[in-house]
Amino acid sequence: MNIKSLLILFATGLLAVSLAAAEAAKTVVITASDNLRFNVAEVKAAPGESLHIQLHNVGTMPKEVMGHNWILLVAGENPDTYAAAALSAKAENYEPPALKAKVLAAIALLGPGETGDVSFTAPTVPGKYPFLCSFPAHCAAGMRGVLVVK
Repeated sequence: MNIKSLLILFATGLLAVSLAAAEAAKTVVITASDNLRFNVAEVKAAPGESLHIQLHNVGTMPKEVMGHNWILLVAGENPDTYAAAALSAKAENYEPPALKAKVLAAIALLGPGETGDVSFTAPTVPGKYPFLCSFPAHCAAGMRGVLVVK
């Protein structure tokens, strides 16, 4: 077997491993609408599990008045505190740069009919990791949930 054949075999093997890893990710589809609720309030995952979160804004109101995002915070972080800081971060789509270290994963602000997604590895430490929509007043109105890692 020549070097070219070995390289092709190696590349094919890497592709197969990558595709298998991508297929192994647990996908969770979450919808957000004008009623200020996520349809999924709890996501369960094993420590270190690959997750793919997909957010659909099924609302009809304009993004400027009813945009939705999905922000996953570190365990123990208060989503209300994050949401309060997000009020002054309109230019950053309500994701305050000063709190970036508190965010494990995020889906950007979406308008009506838009879809966003994020892939990440669940924390290895069991616990409850809050998520929220940081658009003004949405978290306070109940647009929040928790990733339970156990």
